[in-house]
Amino acid sequence: MTVRTLLLVAALLAATPAAAFAQASEEVIAAPVLRASVTVESDVVRIGDVIDNAGTSAQIAIYRAPDLGTTGSLPTAQVIAALQAHQVIGVDTRDIKAISVTRLSRSFEAKEIQLAVAHALEHRSGLGDAGNLNLIFDRDVGDVRLEASNTGALQPVSVRFEPRNGRFDISFEVSNENNTPAARLRFTGIAIETVEAAVLTRNVERNDVLKSSDVVTERRPKAEVGSDAAVRSRALGMQMRKQLRAGQAIKVADLGKPDLVQRDDNVTLIFESAGLYLTIRGKAVDAGTEGDVVNVLNLQSKRIVSGVVIGRGQVAISVATPRLPATTDASDASTEPAAPVSVATSNHAQVSPKAE
Repeated sequence: MTVRTLLLVAALLAATPAAAFAQASEEVIAAPVLRASVTVESDVVRIGDVIDNAGTSAQIAIYRAPDLGTTGSLPTAQVIAALQAHQVIGVDTRDIKAISVTRLSRSFEAKEIQLAVAHALEHRSGLGDAGNLNLIFDRDVGDVRLEASNTGALQPVSVRFEPRNGRFDISFEVSNENNTPAARLRFTGIAIETVEAAVLTRNVERNDVLKSSDVVTERRPKAEVGSDAAVRSRALGMQMRKQLRAGQAIKVADLGKPDLVQRDDNVTLIFESAGLYLTIRGKAVDAGTEGDVVNVLNLQSKRIVSGVVIGRGQVAISVATPRLPATTDASDASTEPAAPVSVATSNHAQVSPKAE
């Protein structure tokens, strides 16, 4: 280089502002710096993901990304070797031994998927509410992970249900914010509508009265118990109208009010009239609950009478009061007073005036 050239270079350097020179120097000497942790959304890891100041090499893919929603580890030595293969040298490792790489994802939990399927089938082809559907999938439903860019909701796009066998086939789509094709999920299986039912914990006989320990609540297929399944609160204290085995669901038709009078029980016959209240001992010929008409043996007269069950061990009877025949001429009517109706009593009967 001639003296004249050297003088020219010196003059140019002297004319360059100090700040601009410092900036230019900084840009020249800025070295790539390794990152300790990396998050990626795509299925590859690029140079720009693992180092700062990657420059024009930033978009070059060097590794396959971990599975959706998982984290992997890369030894620093391997990363440096991969960078050098693409002419990226002089990387400041900051004494990092390995870098962690996490692949972002969009997750749907299994319960969320099951609920979406139930809502898609709700009230379809005679099915009831989603909360009453028991779903049996052909394959176990686990958590589903999609690309992080799939930000849309689970949207059903195809729903098929066959009432005869309960099979369903449902497809969902999840839209992508990058305007790429939506992710598609498909689920198949069987849907069974269930209802809450009172279920027996022991064998019961006809006329047994159900106690709290005799009945539990379970969800049973509606097709099994029908539309008249009894609930536990309705069954407690009721009397069985038929024999059932433990584990069977109870129907409303299987229950009745408990008998207040049992056959061959001693009962009290009650006759009540204006100003008169009479009780007589009797023996039930029939069993019955409140309001039932039963036959009772009057232990005093040894005659069978009918009465209405009004309480536990109590039967009300009535005696017909004779009516005078209607007349067209008042003068033809008897002027004698009608004989009073008498009720025979003994030491087994109690007569008391009725309070007006």
